[in-house]
Order: sequence, then structure tokens, then C-alpha cells
Amino acid sequence: MKETQIIMGMPITIEISDVNKKFLVKKAMQSAFDYFNYVDETFSTYKASSEITKINNGFIAPSSWSDDMKTIFTLAEATKEATHGYFDMVMPEGGIDPSGIVKGWSIHKAAELLAHAGIEHFCIDAGGDIEVRGEKSPGVSWMIGIRNPFDTEKVVKTVSLRDKGIATSGTYIRGDHIYNPHTKERKTDELASITVIASDVYEADRFATAAFAMGKEGILFLEQKEGLEGYMITYDGIATMTSGFPLYTISA
Repeated sequence: MKETQIIMGMPITIEISDVNKKFLVKKAMQSAFDYFNYVDETFSTYKASSEITKINNGFIAPSSWSDDMKTIFTLAEATKEATHGYFDMVMPEGGIDPSGIVKGWSIHKAAELLAHAGIEHFCIDAGGDIEVRGEKSPGVSWMIGIRNPFDTEKVVKTVSLRDKGIATSGTYIRGDHIYNPHTKERKTDELASITVIASDVYEADRFATAAFAMGKEGILFLEQKEGLEGYMITYDGIATMTSGFPLYTISA
């Protein structure tokens, strides 16, 4: 069963391949979509009614934040420390934008919801950031294509994944939305995209954002970080990958 809904301003596709659990699938899938709607209502900086917008406008004191909001701020601070300050929710113009951590976190949480419901084989794709569990079909892993940032109709690499997360940061998706927090400059002159594979999409997404902000040094950061593999494409069309990335690659 496969379904796509537009939530959080992007297509979210859930595909479940458990062949013997059809009675669980529909309810579990709807619970996951309901969860994404909750995340959007809580963390969207585009909605006046969201909790993060009210926080940015000074209407909610830290003592009154929801548990999930407190969790996101804690995780963001830990990520900032782990990336030497290259991950930062504070925007140059002021205000907090948690999208760099909320997206991967929410996909992983939705995956946990499906797993707790008894679903073993599924793929959640939210705007190109993906978590997979189990297999697409018996004996067959999930095949994920990495887009060419200069021609998004084409795929430059295909990777084979089971029980992993994959996330890509790049200006071709949302424009110049990632900046170097140390200089406050948006890096549009070095990287076209950087893709990270990790144990889950939360790990992949937060480190992809930080690695992109680092520019060409991002791939070296990923190489040195245990549990992460990366694939970087610069604006001059040169691709560089970490030493373990080829283990997942099935095509050039």
C-alpha cells in the first residue's frame, strides 16, 4: 500500500510492503499522516497559530513550552555542539527556525509509530528525506535514487538500504536556505548538494544540514564521524564520497 499527502509544504509518501498485515496497514498509515499534521501545526514557522511562531513572537515563555518543543531545543543544542556550531536554529535575521532538525526527527518518530503498530517493512519519504525499515519485497532492499542537483529529473547514484535513513541538503530543493552560522553567509558558491546515510533519518538529516553549511569541508567531517556516510556534489560538478559510501551504491 502506498499513499502520498501534502503536509508541511511537501509531498510525504508512505509505502508499506507487509503482505500479511493488511488489516494493520490502513490504520497505521493514517496514524503516521496524522502525526505529520500535528508536527506541522506545532513547528511551522509559516503558521501564525503554531507554537514556534508564538514562541518567536514572545507569546509563550519557555516554562510553558510543550514537551516536544523542549525536546527539539535540547536536540538542536546537542547537534550544534556535535557539529562545532555549524548547526544552529537561530536565523541571521533573528528568530528560531527548527526545520533543520524537526523534519528528520518527525520522519523517524513516524517510523517508530509504524513499527510499534506492528509494521515491519516500509518506507517514509518526506520531501526526499527517507527512512526505510525491512525490505521492499522479500529479499529485495529499498532502492533510493540521489538526484542530480543540476537536472532533478535524473539520478546520479542509486543506493540499496535496509533499516537506514538518508537525507540530502541542497539549494536546488529549497533555494538558499542553509547558511554558515559562523559567518552568516549563505553558501551557494561551493556545494550543490550533500547526501548523508545514517542509522536513521534523524541522524542523516541533522548532519546533512550541518555538513552543507561547512562547504567542501563537510565531506571530511562526515568521513570522520562514526556511523555516517556521505556523497557531495560541488557546483563545478565534482562528486566526492566518504570511504564507506560505495558499500550502499548499486549503480553509477
